[in-house]
Amino acid sequence: MTQPSVSVGTPAGTLSYERFLQENDEQHTEWVNGEVVAMAPASVEHQLTSSFLLRLLTSFVESRELGQVFYEPFNMKTGPDLPGRSPDILFVATAHCDRLRDTYLDGPADVVVEVVSPGSAGRDRGDKYFEYEAGGVREYWLIDPRRQVAEFYALNPSGRFELQTTADGTFRSSAVDRFWLDVAWLWDRPRLSDVEALLGLR
Repeated sequence: MTQPSVSVGTPAGTLSYERFLQENDEQHTEWVNGEVVAMAPASVEHQLTSSFLLRLLTSFVESRELGQVFYEPFNMKTGPDLPGRSPDILFVATAHCDRLRDTYLDGPADVVVEVVSPGSAGRDRGDKYFEYEAGGVREYWLIDPRRQVAEFYALNPSGRFELQTTADGTFRSSAVDRFWLDVAWLWDRPRLSDVEALLGLR
């Protein structure tokens, strides 16, 4: 594994990011300020929503050879002074696959998806929002199944996230070529099948 040059600024006596990767690569944890932070338990709705998005996005990306899709607990370190996070889903475009290492992404993903659980709302809307913005994540999708709210942020030329409009109930990604999502698919019960959703995307 290529060793990351990402432990700059780690306080003495705390866990380095290199050590974290060696000891926690299969666990549901994140690295924040030299400490190992356990992730909030996922609810049933969280699992159903994230698995639907994962299957849909993976099938779309693979069929068009646009890059790679990964899911938690795969870690992402966007910069030397930023935490190592484990997003629910992340997409890396082909042009940026050189950022991939054996057990983590050394740089920003093109898309990060966080599905909000009751115990994660504060981090997802607070710390992670600003970290992903500062780290250069191109799009941040914040999905809250309990409130049935989906927010899609895209990085503007000044390096700030801007909320993308979904006036017609449809989100069109600028980071995943030709991918769009009818937001109602996330809340419909019974949920649209992957095949039906992919046919709609054609």
